[in-house]
Amino acid sequence: MDKKPRVLVTRRIPEEGLNILEEICQVEVSDYDGVLPREIILEKVKGVDGILSLLTDRIDRDIMEAAGQNLRVISNYAVGYDNIDIEEATRRGIMVTNTPGVLTESTADLAWALLMAVARRVVEGDKFVREGKFRGWEPLLLLGNDVWGATLGIIGLGRIGQAMARRARGFDMRVIYFNRRRVKDKEKELGVVYCPLPELLAQSDFVSIHIPLTPETYHLIGEKELKIMKKESYLINTARGPIVDEKALVRALKEGWIRGAALDVFEQEPQIEPELLELTQVVLTPHLGSASYATRAKMAVMAARNLVLALQGETPPHLVNAEVAK
Repeated sequence: MDKKPRVLVTRRIPEEGLNILEEICQVEVSDYDGVLPREIILEKVKGVDGILSLLTDRIDRDIMEAAGQNLRVISNYAVGYDNIDIEEATRRGIMVTNTPGVLTESTADLAWALLMAVARRVVEGDKFVREGKFRGWEPLLLLGNDVWGATLGIIGLGRIGQAMARRARGFDMRVIYFNRRRVKDKEKELGVVYCPLPELLAQSDFVSIHIPLTPETYHLIGEKELKIMKKESYLINTARGPIVDEKALVRALKEGWIRGAALDVFEQEPQIEPELLELTQVVLTPHLGSASYATRAKMAVMAARNLVLALQGETPPHLVNAEVAK
């Protein structure tokens, strides 16, 4: 009997994915309570054939070198893969896969929940009630902004951006978008209008970010961009933290350049800019974009199947570096 390939799973994922792996692989699942420290992952990857990684794991040249020549696939349990050195993996002939599509609707749900929460001051209201401050209805108590009929600016009209546009229809919103390449075939279908980024920022009541993190999108939203936005507007980020310059965002909120923000991702995750924690006009969630039971299970199955197919010598359907398969 052929020896089962060795696989490291850097953190426990739903059983639906682990069951698939265990059918053909010798699986080690990290029992570390938290993000696997670098010194531990460097030790655990030695001799493995595959790695199932999380977006919190930095898989770079040193990790690949430590794994050795057996390493054939890195399956990322995420749609984004900025945590992996794709160029180095490709140079070594290592397949890299991700989990697109399955988390689209869940992430859009969360982005929409954040938009509603920050606009109507839901988190502030909850705290107000729990602290025993509610004395009855008041005309000026915790006033927020209407969502119905407002203008939504979407940065990035990929799967999640499109899902946000569909949700906006139910609130009779005017939707404008900015994308690196104009998506003309979706404009009529979704009822959206393309705008250059400065124009989008200037016109939007809500700006929601749905782009990947790349060298070009790092700090795409900084001081200059925040000053273009309306003073009554809100920024929502469920993409990647470093797309927003958090220090500039703190200034924008303190000095009233914009009215509020809602963040599910952070620049130095899991560390949070300390001043953000002090601001009441910010809603903060701990990277919950795909955090539904069904979605996380689907992600686990997809990541596991990607890895298994690669180890079986087939081309996974969600291969990031397609040139490796040629």
